[in-house]
Amino acid sequence: MDDVPDRVEHTVLGPATTPEDVRSCLDDALEYGTRACIPPCYLALAADYADVPLATVVDFPHGQGSTDAVCAAARDAWDRGADELDLVSNLGLLRAGEDDALGEHLTEVVAAVPVPVKVIVEAPLLSDAELHRVGRLAADADAAYLKTATGFSEGGATVHDVEILSQYLPVKASGGVGSWDEAKAMFDAGAERIGASSGDVIVREWREQRAE
Repeated sequence: MDDVPDRVEHTVLGPATTPEDVRSCLDDALEYGTRACIPPCYLALAADYADVPLATVVDFPHGQGSTDAVCAAARDAWDRGADELDLVSNLGLLRAGEDDALGEHLTEVVAAVPVPVKVIVEAPLLSDAELHRVGRLAADADAAYLKTATGFSEGGATVHDVEILSQYLPVKASGGVGSWDEAKAMFDAGAERIGASSGDVIVREWREQRAE
């Protein structure tokens, strides 16, 4: 597994994230060869600061914006330099059984931008049946990835959830992945990417194990 750094998105998304926090995240991404995931308000700063593949979040963290507003936010993020978008799905629609409405929403947002869109499903809040449903909806919407969690709700990525979601699309395991051993378990379960505020730690520990 030689491409680990490129499969890690070093992340800073807390509600009190400052410009300096973003610069520090980008410094780490440059040092360790990772991608970065940052708040949309700092995309212009990040694009000017460092040549790092940038992801940002859309309709974060609850996924309750109107389709028009979310499409506009997605286009704005792309215009500001995002290479990929992490879009929060509307769990209320899923729970209500309004799969058609959720599918149409996801489809419109994905189609609004020419960059990959990852659909965040907040897996810790979903049953296995709901994971299968949202996985199919995201795949039908032409999303590029499924992402396990925002990291701001209950729980985070699990091997079980990754195994289910990876049946539909490549998976970004996010939420509670703080070490190389934890990241490796997600990769082994089928994850293609890891999203973590400890991306630097993950890559450093991976390098240390390779050197042993």
